[in-house]
Amino acid sequence: MGVETIEVVEEYQLFKTDICGFCHRVRSFLSQHDIDIPLRDVSQDPDAFRELLQYGGRTTVPCLRIQRGDEVEWMFESADIMAYLARRFGL
Repeated sequence: MGVETIEVVEEYQLFKTDICGFCHRVRSFLSQHDIDIPLRDVSQDPDAFRELLQYGGRTTVPCLRIQRGDEVEWMFESADIMAYLARRFGL
């Protein structure tokens, strides 16, 4: 018998600000590849800012929140975010 692979379902949120060049870089990547991820603007949404600080441990943006079931990962570097999403979306 073959080994069955189980695809892990992930949900994403991108924490960002409009004045951050690295955030713009990630958003351009998303747009170019038609990847739709909910955006959380930490400069306009106090709840997003608090969540990023409380659970992510810092307020640096961009930050990709990756949820896999009950597990949550916070990824902060724009190059890491784009490389990760490229792998996940088969780009």
